[in-house]
Amino acid sequence: MDQRNKTIVTDFILLGFQNRKEVEILLFSAFLLMYVTSLIGNSMIILLVCGDYRLHSPMYFFVANLSFLEVAITSTVVPKMLANTFSLTKAISFAGCLTQSFFYFLLGSTEFFILAVMSFDRYVAICHPLRYAIIMNKQTCISLLLGSYIGAFLSILPSSILTAPLPFCGPNVINHFFCDSAPVLKLVCADISLAELADFVSSAVLLLGSLLLTGVSYTYIIITIFRIPSVQGRQKAFSTCVSHITVVTLYYGSSIFIYVRPQKGNVMDVNKFATVLNTIVTPMLNPFIYSLRNEKVKDSLRDGVYKYVIMLTNL
Repeated sequence: MDQRNKTIVTDFILLGFQNRKEVEILLFSAFLLMYVTSLIGNSMIILLVCGDYRLHSPMYFFVANLSFLEVAITSTVVPKMLANTFSLTKAISFAGCLTQSFFYFLLGSTEFFILAVMSFDRYVAICHPLRYAIIMNKQTCISLLLGSYIGAFLSILPSSILTAPLPFCGPNVINHFFCDSAPVLKLVCADISLAELADFVSSAVLLLGSLLLTGVSYTYIIITIFRIPSVQGRQKAFSTCVSHITVVTLYYGSSIFIYVRPQKGNVMDVNKFATVLNTIVTPMLNPFIYSLRNEKVKDSLRDGVYKYVIMLTNL
C-alpha cells in the first residue's frame, strides 16, 4: 500500500452488543450487578483466607489467588464495557486496546495454570495425604504460583510479538465489547496467517495442556477414591474436589469453544456471550461455589460477620 494512503489508527470503536437502547440499559444493569457481586464476593474470599488461620492451607492459598485473578480480569474488561454502553463514540485508544488485550490474556492464562496447580494440590491431598504437608509446603506453593505467572507470560509472548508490529491502517471498528484477539486481527491491513496460527497454537497448548494435567490428576484422584472402603470416606474425599471440578468445567468449556478453533470470525456474536460467561458470570459464581459447599469457609464467614456485628454494637 502506498505510504500516502495509509491511515494511522489512533483508537478503536468497540461495537459491544448493538441492541436497542432499552435492551442496552437492561444489559448494563445486569452486568453492573454481576460485576459488583463479583468484586464483593472475591474480595471477601481473599480477606477470609488472609485473616482466618483456619484457612491458612495450600488449597485456600490458591483459591485466594484465583479470586484475585477474577477481580483483575473483570476489572480489565467490564468497566470499559459499562462506560461504552452510554458513550456516543464507544472508543478505546490504540494503546489502551493493546494493553487491555495483553493483560486480559496474561491474567486469563494464569488462571488456567492456577486451576491445573489446584488439581495437583487435590491429587497430593487425596492420593498422598501423609506426605501432603511435606510436598505442599510454603516454598512449593509460592514456586507454583510464580511458575503460573511466568508460564502464562511465556505462553502469550509469541502471539504478542507477532501481533504488536502489524499495521492498522483501515477500519477501526471492533465487533466485540473488548479488544479480543480475533476481531482485532481482522482489522490488520497485512497478512495475518502467521499471527493467527501463533494465536491458535498458543491457545491450544495452554488450554489443552493444562486440561490434560487436570485430567491426569483427577484420574488418579478417582482411582484412589474408589479404593476407599467406606462410603462416607469416599463422599468426604470427593466433596473436596466438587467446587474445583465445577469451576474447571465452566472455564474450559467456554474458553475452548472461543479460542481453540482455527476459524473464529463467523460466530462472533456467539463468542460475545461465551466471553460474558468467562469474564462476568463465572467470576461472580466462584465465591458461591467455593463457599456454599465448604464448611470451613462458611464457618469463617459466619465468625467474621459475628465479629463485625459485635464491633458495630460497641460503637
